[in-house]
Amino acid sequence: MTTTPFPDGFLWGGATAANQIEGAYDEDGKGYSVQDVMPRGISGPRSERPTPDNLKLVGIDHYHRYAEDIALFAEMGFSVYRFSIAWSRIFPNGDETEPNEAGLAFYDRVLDELEKHGIEPLVTISHYETPLHLAEQYGGWTNRALIGFYERYARTLFERFGSRVKYWLTFNEINSLLHAPFMSGGIPIPEGGVPEQQLYQAMHHELVASARATRIAREVAPEARVGCMVLSMPIYPLSPSPDDAVAVMTADHGNLVYGDVHTRGAYPGYFLRTLREKGIELDITDEDRDDLTNTVDFVSFSYYMSIAETADPEKRGSGEGNIMGGVPNPTLEASEWGWQIDPVGLRLVLNQFWDRWQKPLFIVENGLGARDQLVEVDGEKTVVDDYRIQYLNDHLVQVGEALEDGVDVLGYTSWGCIDIVSASTAQLSKRYGFIYVDRDDDGTGSLDRYRKKSFHWYADVIRTNGASLTR
Repeated sequence: MTTTPFPDGFLWGGATAANQIEGAYDEDGKGYSVQDVMPRGISGPRSERPTPDNLKLVGIDHYHRYAEDIALFAEMGFSVYRFSIAWSRIFPNGDETEPNEAGLAFYDRVLDELEKHGIEPLVTISHYETPLHLAEQYGGWTNRALIGFYERYARTLFERFGSRVKYWLTFNEINSLLHAPFMSGGIPIPEGGVPEQQLYQAMHHELVASARATRIAREVAPEARVGCMVLSMPIYPLSPSPDDAVAVMTADHGNLVYGDVHTRGAYPGYFLRTLREKGIELDITDEDRDDLTNTVDFVSFSYYMSIAETADPEKRGSGEGNIMGGVPNPTLEASEWGWQIDPVGLRLVLNQFWDRWQKPLFIVENGLGARDQLVEVDGEKTVVDDYRIQYLNDHLVQVGEALEDGVDVLGYTSWGCIDIVSASTAQLSKRYGFIYVDRDDDGTGSLDRYRKKSFHWYADVIRTNGASLTR
């Protein structure tokens, strides 16, 4: 192929999160985050304080090796790199009035390296990293006080980095809050679970905080573009039954409401109906309603899988590993962790979001978690990860189809562009990267970096602006 649907200026790159990559959990004044007490990922029990079995405490030591890693990203040709700032590096407890200068200085150094290599930063303000103090002393995002703490944090970032960072995301996968309240919202989970009233109130507080951050960015850094970030998951009816179609619509609404509020500035009628039928009355002030009118400049999202839905209770179940539940689709294969592989679903969700919101879209997470085997080829250590190349190729072909459909897509950042600790399982053996990091689930390893076969493949995709993809 010598032609490509990807436009000039399309942003190619990769994505990571501070809690999965940096390590240095207690260095330079950093406080604890909720991730520091989650040694088994989403579904595992939390510890009272960080324990040595939590691989995230070291991660891949990016805190000390960021220059080496960014140089590898530049070698692939990245034009954009998505990373998150650890809230508890900047405000160790979350409720201080003055930021931690050592934390700010670290991210200045990261930005220096990116600028040196001509890589555009894409910064996530809060990526599953609520300061632990805010979880334990305030109940996390169930408490309205967190809006003000987040507002101070966001303003600090915009004032410090606003002239250096064009693209910002307010919360990572904000629609995961109801499904993973401690990780996503810093909400301690009592026996019996968190009451729905508190979960929906926390959702409202995060949406207000996101909108306030958007307003602050326009005041402090008017050249910046602020986006929301949602976990996308196209949903198919398990059968042609109209009841299954309604089940799909209802499930879809549960995800789409976050994007609707971010792009339209108010709660949609279907969501208000949900609240009425659940008997939930949210504390929404007039100031909140005014805040929500600060809508985003673009919509970003993660895409890993699709699900099916049905109204038949006998056919309901949950796909293994699916954060958002759903019914496994019998027509699709799945990864080792139960995530169903559906490249066409990415084209569908791109069209759905564009048609619905008419905002530029940014694919900021997509990738395949797999158990990679380090081998030696022609005297070089590498991973022959043809399975990852096939997965990414097929998904990027569908991005090209969406571009042909007329969808406005700003860019694509593959998730875990270098091996990182998995958020869902806290494993290192669930690898996504183009770069192999020599560290294992037992914490052993040299932390040396090795280029996988996909490293060279992705470099070629970027160099040709997608023309090298196999259709």
